[in-house]
Amino acid sequence: MRPEYTNLTHMNANKTSILLIYTGGTIGMMENPDTGALENFNLEQLQKHVPELERFDFTIDTYTFDPPIDSSDMDTESWRKLVEVVSTHYEEYSGFVILHGTDTMAFTASALSFMLEGLDKPIILTGSQLPIGVLRTDGKENLLTSLEIAAATHEDGTPMVPEVCIFFENHLMRGNRTTKINAEDFNAFRSFNYPSLATAGIHIKYNLPQIHKATGSVLKPHYLLDTNLTVLKLFPGISEPIVHTVLHTPGLKAVILETYGSGNAPSKPWFLEALKEASQRGIVVVNVTQCNAGMVEMERYETGYHLMQAGVLCGYDMTIEAAVAKLMFLLGHHYTPNEVRHLMMKSLAGEVTL
Repeated sequence: MRPEYTNLTHMNANKTSILLIYTGGTIGMMENPDTGALENFNLEQLQKHVPELERFDFTIDTYTFDPPIDSSDMDTESWRKLVEVVSTHYEEYSGFVILHGTDTMAFTASALSFMLEGLDKPIILTGSQLPIGVLRTDGKENLLTSLEIAAATHEDGTPMVPEVCIFFENHLMRGNRTTKINAEDFNAFRSFNYPSLATAGIHIKYNLPQIHKATGSVLKPHYLLDTNLTVLKLFPGISEPIVHTVLHTPGLKAVILETYGSGNAPSKPWFLEALKEASQRGIVVVNVTQCNAGMVEMERYETGYHLMQAGVLCGYDMTIEAAVAKLMFLLGHHYTPNEVRHLMMKSLAGEVTL
């Protein structure tokens, strides 16, 4: 695959080069003066709206999804395309910045963290709440800082942040630890259970102890994903027929159980028996909390202990986005249910605190 590139700048004093990938989303949209509707604009016009790009002392090439994809329409095929673009041109660039719609950005970041095994270069996802052509846009600063972070290196030339991240509103966060929390504010993302990797103020301050270290690994891209899973969110009064129907969905291989607090769920016999029976049929059931912050501790209360006895796995502090992407990744590689359970209890890409 050889994408068509648009070169934004040829200043390359330090031989650093970044590939800017536009998948779609608000950041790359313009307001139609006649209708007021938001429409995708050609990324070749980016330099017009962000002239500061000329001041970078490294090359920026661009690759645009054609057609651009609204983040609500992002799916596993889109993730595979991103992996293909990165892996095909991995040796050509020092880092990658992906412009992405905000609604599913955390899902994409989580998926890429598993699909790009051995990643040793920065992949920074960013976007905006307002189009980059709007006067008060947050997109310009998000874009410029993401590019600067993607190009940043240590004194020995190794990348400063060689992992998949999300940068938004002055915070760089590990991608598979991040979730969208706000549809209105510029501060739209948060990493509740893992510290920010960097903060951008007058200077960009890197939290080096929390950042993955470059290891010289060889990139191994993965494309196998299996979407035969579901999320079952608990609520007071959830009925037995609904739970039964969900757990007997044809082809179902895994369930993410969104529980209360530190991993609590109803202790009704029918509920626990339904989970036990599903687990015995080979369905992998993972317990994650509905709370934004904190973690599942299934031994803390009796209700959590009952879930353990029913074969439910502890999801610790995984986000729902990371749990979905990780299960798709593991199921796609045709592991047995017991192998999936074993790997769900390991940190594969820094996605969980054990």
